Amino acid sequence: MHLRCVDCGETYPADRLVTRCQCGGLLDVVIERTGALDRSGFDRRLTALTGIERSGVWRYRELLPPLPDATIVTKPEGNTNLYEVPGLAAWAGVARLVLKHEGENPTGSFKDRGMTVATSHALWVGAQIVACASTGNTSASVAAYAATAGLPAIVFIPEGKISAAKLGQTIAYGARIVQIRGNFDAAMALVQDAARRYGIYLLNSINPFRLEGQKTIVFELLHQMGWEPPDWIVLPGGNLGNTSAVGKALTELHEAGVIGRLPRVAVIQAAGAAPFYEAYRAGFREYHPVTPETVATAIRIGDPVSYSKARRTIDLTNGVVAAVSDEAIMEAKARIDRAGIGCEPASAATLAGLRQLVSDGVIPVGASVAGILTGHLMKDTDAVMDYHLGPDAANHPLANPPQVIDPTPAALEEILGDVL
Repeated sequence: MHLRCVDCGETYPADRLVTRCQCGGLLDVVIERTGALDRSGFDRRLTALTGIERSGVWRYRELLPPLPDATIVTKPEGNTNLYEVPGLAAWAGVARLVLKHEGENPTGSFKDRGMTVATSHALWVGAQIVACASTGNTSASVAAYAATAGLPAIVFIPEGKISAAKLGQTIAYGARIVQIRGNFDAAMALVQDAARRYGIYLLNSINPFRLEGQKTIVFELLHQMGWEPPDWIVLPGGNLGNTSAVGKALTELHEAGVIGRLPRVAVIQAAGAAPFYEAYRAGFREYHPVTPETVATAIRIGDPVSYSKARRTIDLTNGVVAAVSDEAIMEAKARIDRAGIGCEPASAATLAGLRQLVSDGVIPVGASVAGILTGHLMKDTDAVMDYHLGPDAANHPLANPPQVIDPTPAALEEILGDVL
């Protein structure tokens, strides 16, 4: 196992505390394997009740960095459900839609998959302190896994740009919290500088070991689908770590002979935070950071650090990038919520983007689609309350406000006559 720069090809030992190449490029974890991959081990571990093999990440350890068992920090994570809701497929306009809900991870988002691998690597290399910049989900996950590992953690968050639920998690797990007067990108710049100055182990998705854990979203998804890939995988795009991980996972499964073809990948950004979409529209000939603004706080990122790896995923899979409005995101969220699944706003970009791409003729009506929901409904209850009870609630087709009545049978029948 070693690290390799995606830009210049320079290599580094895997036991070093390094997250970027000296040329400034991003790093990949390269794992040299011998022999055929035996999938039966993945099936056998499904029955595990305790220990490392209970994890929906470490279940696929033959495809992950070979870290010693003694350093592995697991809660366990993964084991997230796959939901097939014909009503949502019909609304989106496709023949089949399954939704993989990463909000069912221990701290309520997909970040836990990456954090188990990166925190385990931090212990292996002897890190003394860990840190991240975050719009919320990463900070909660870093705080939880650092606490489990017994490592002090510092999280850098943009002031006033994080949901109370996510901040509450981070506070509860005991991390030191630094609020930056600026957006996520300002926080990201500062934490990278701090990591260089003080030898702090950085746990953002710039860390290649984070993406190794996030690969398992695809491993588990395809395992649940009997290793038969869908036509499309659709997911939200913010800092683009997941997009990068999806491409790496598909490449490794294809090279190992586990899957015979690559699904196409569609990345959906919020229109107010869509630098990757704008670069895609320009044929990736130019890239410009933006000042982000969207209700989907988890993807409110204007200068994604994993841009180059995410572009590689689009090229590899003949993928596409789309941008959707906040209004479209919130309607899609309301529909996912009404299906009894629930998700945070950023997750709903998946369904909103899918519907738009079908309407535009990019994704065929007969397609089989797997969508990724990245965070739990309870991650952003403020967004729920604003949609259903806020000043514009009357304009929202699925608004569901409480109805206040006098405590009499007549009043009850007046408002519930249609269901009683």
